[in-house]
Amino acid sequence: MVITSPPAGLIGVTNPHEDKRWILSGPNPGAEGKCSIMFLGALRSIALLGAHCDDIAIGAGATLDQLCRAHPGVRVDALVLSGAGTPREQEEHSALTAFCPGAELNLRVDALPDGRQPAAWESAKSAVAEFRRAVEPDLVIGPQRGDAHQDHRQLAELISQEFRDHLVLGYEIPKYEGDLPNVNAYVPVTQDSKERKVELLHRHYPSQHDRTWFDADTFSGLMRVRGVQSQTRWAEAFVAEKLLIEIPAVDPSKIVEARNI
Repeated sequence: MVITSPPAGLIGVTNPHEDKRWILSGPNPGAEGKCSIMFLGALRSIALLGAHCDDIAIGAGATLDQLCRAHPGVRVDALVLSGAGTPREQEEHSALTAFCPGAELNLRVDALPDGRQPAAWESAKSAVAEFRRAVEPDLVIGPQRGDAHQDHRQLAELISQEFRDHLVLGYEIPKYEGDLPNVNAYVPVTQDSKERKVELLHRHYPSQHDRTWFDADTFSGLMRVRGVQSQTRWAEAFVAEKLLIEIPAVDPSKIVEARNI
């Protein structure tokens, strides 16, 4: 599955609880051998969740850049469970502002212990539950449940408990553990968005510059590998554990129109 901006006339897949389009689907318009293409519909609200400052930007920075540019004024609500009251909180504010151009950004940073969030399960659960009650997003982006880092993994489990009727994309974070997931959703990334992601990560997270893996080669390399897998130049990849697809009655002429794009 590839998620990108929709051409006109394709069939909609809808959220059964509201009149919102989550995904538009259609055939691959071009090269033989590429994966099927699914198109995000109009977005009014996005929810972002991270265990640490920089998780969201590393996992989905280019996707956010493209989504916000494609949907000016979209509401973006973000919850980060650790870093409050430290220099990392300011890093996260400046970074997400840059990664979400033109968006209405609302960021909450909490102060759970970095690396020991499972020991603060009740606080983490309460934070995610409170965040869920305050938002009704069209799209949720957070960590994926196969992540080897205990903080990421616990948050992914809490997301699945709280956001039960939403499209949830689980991002990947490269690190020492070698735990990159078997992804099943790809977002093609333009050259400009790839370069912006790398530059913004370096600019807005100076506290991470001493980490051996925090460099342009890591971020560009992973996007290039995911591009190879999706037969694009660059891509970010996600785990989509659950998709709800409704099959509406459709005018056959619309199907023909979609196939001829």
